[in-house]
Amino acid sequence: MSEAVELLDPRVDPEPAGWADFLARERLWAPWDYGLMRLEACAAANPTVLVVAREHGEPVAACAMMMRRPRFGPRFAEVWHPWLSGEPGFYFAGQVTPADRPDVLRSMERAARRFLGVGCVGLVYRNVPPKDLDVVDGRARVRRDAVGTTLLDNSFRCFDDYLATLKGKRRRELRRQRRLIDEDRDLEVRSGTARTDLDPVELAELLSAHRAKYRVFKFDVRTPVVASYLAELIARKDVFTVSYHDGAGRLVAYNNALDHPGRMCTQHWAVRPLETGGRKHLYFDATSRMVERMIDQSSASLSMGRGLNELKGELGFTEQPLYAVIVPRPVAR
Repeated sequence: MSEAVELLDPRVDPEPAGWADFLARERLWAPWDYGLMRLEACAAANPTVLVVAREHGEPVAACAMMMRRPRFGPRFAEVWHPWLSGEPGFYFAGQVTPADRPDVLRSMERAARRFLGVGCVGLVYRNVPPKDLDVVDGRARVRRDAVGTTLLDNSFRCFDDYLATLKGKRRRELRRQRRLIDEDRDLEVRSGTARTDLDPVELAELLSAHRAKYRVFKFDVRTPVVASYLAELIARKDVFTVSYHDGAGRLVAYNNALDHPGRMCTQHWAVRPLETGGRKHLYFDATSRMVERMIDQSSASLSMGRGLNELKGELGFTEQPLYAVIVPRPVAR
């Protein structure tokens, strides 16, 4: 179906023709922005490349692939977007029919194999939802269960409607926690899009410390997020950030999310430990503010990503199954 497939390394290659228009037309999330991909790739030990399929010269499909090229050991590609937790690393425009999608994706696999060279042993698809398994499954491909993501469907007219769906104890706790935070004179809560009032270095340092302490995924090889990436991300109009500062102006916690009419997605969450000046209840408060944002923006749903799924279940989120699919090199041809 596609006329051509091109693989681009954001560290050295210019933005592909028509990419910005494709993002706007398809309303893709912010991390697909080529400038953000460049900032992430330039700082990453395992950089992500972008594979674009075209029809009549226009982009119609895309794939994000983290290139794993250790000095010693096999080379392979991980198909996922590092900062879209719980989302697949590929996207098809509507004109690519379900019947054509496997062939388009196979052509992208071949591009990755050529890029990695003779040492390539294959690919791994991560975060594949059930609806997309037909695209990546096939003979000699190995499917494995993965940690599921969490989702809250928006069926609410207001925040009180959301609270009414929760168990009594959790509902009372959320209200009490919000009251305590609002009454805390030594804590300032700010939220909004296009944020330029935050120190990106402070954001990056807090996030790195949080990830180092609470890393929960065995195969998470993402490089710490750099300040330049966070500065560009939170300054966007389609990125909503909630931040907490103490009376001395020090960052205590923050959470950001990608606005989207279909699925709003949380991105980075970090909080200072209690022993170094953190506060209790901020995770629950930040989550409730993201739910409020979803309702106010009339987004169809809110994704909270993977991990802490049982806790998120108490907040009304349901677990959505995900799979990993392993594609040995002889199959990716």
